[in-house]
Amino acid sequence: MDVRKHLVDSYGREIRDLRISVTDRCNFRCTYCLPEEGIEWLPRSELLTFEEITAISRVFTERFYIESIRLTGGEPTIRAQLPRLVAMLSSLTNHQGQKINLSMTTNGVTLPLLADPLREAGLDRINISLDTLRPDRFLQITKRPQFERVLEGIEAAQSAGFAPIKLNVVAMKGVNDDEILDFVAFGRDHDLQVRFIEFMPLDGANAWDRTDVLSADEILARIESVYPVDPIKRTAAPATTYQYRDGKGSFGIIPTVTKPFCGDCDRVRLSAEGKIRTCLFALDEHDLRGLVRNNVPSEELVAQIESIVSTKWAGHSIGRVNFIRPSKSMSQIGG
Repeated sequence: MDVRKHLVDSYGREIRDLRISVTDRCNFRCTYCLPEEGIEWLPRSELLTFEEITAISRVFTERFYIESIRLTGGEPTIRAQLPRLVAMLSSLTNHQGQKINLSMTTNGVTLPLLADPLREAGLDRINISLDTLRPDRFLQITKRPQFERVLEGIEAAQSAGFAPIKLNVVAMKGVNDDEILDFVAFGRDHDLQVRFIEFMPLDGANAWDRTDVLSADEILARIESVYPVDPIKRTAAPATTYQYRDGKGSFGIIPTVTKPFCGDCDRVRLSAEGKIRTCLFALDEHDLRGLVRNNVPSEELVAQIESIVSTKWAGHSIGRVNFIRPSKSMSQIGG
């Protein structure tokens, strides 16, 4: 007998996607995510173990209609023995008895070593973050001279059989807004689906300003000036996707700031230290680590998760006078 329940919030949105941060640490210092200095990482003892991550994930997949899990960070690949966690999560199934859809977002720098082991362990899809195609600008943004290594990581992921690979680009005025068409050409030439992401107020330096946001409309207008495109019908996924009319692939735009898609949101986030967040911009976190470490019955975990999801708000308020910025950076929350 199927004991699963529909995990639905008070606005009628069903949760189908679980984002899991496996570490708050990162080997880059991207300006829109982390401060360059003075970072206090979580002690190892406060991180969920692989067994605890799997136990919580099993409750989500066996008691609710969760379809997909995405691993994030920080940079997830710097968590030691990550393929072992992937293998553990790959044993989980959805309500149809099929393997859970398992994906990961990474900066790509370790993929020359890890792409094959991750694929063999059961990882289905990879998103790679890359905000510039210029080595000097890459160093300015990330504070690390690893541009060529990321390109090698993209090649390694493709060789390992990951497809389609999505390339995440945070579009920022005065930083990389002159590379929109360069990225489009790069994606078309290398069989990558580029996804342009509006700059969000989660930067480590607390310097975000609305005027720094290159809007979805601006991005689309620049692309359409050269490449005719047609929109693909939206799903619960955050990106609005467009198909090139010449049939040479597609790209996406994630308009978090200018065109929020909160009404379709189907995800919750589990932080590296075991806190559930119902929104990337949520101000509250809810602890599951303590429950798991105290070996509470699964029914208690189910009830707690349902209670947490019931608090999910209608949407963030970016751009409104009542918006309150989360106290944590993107790396601490889990992207």
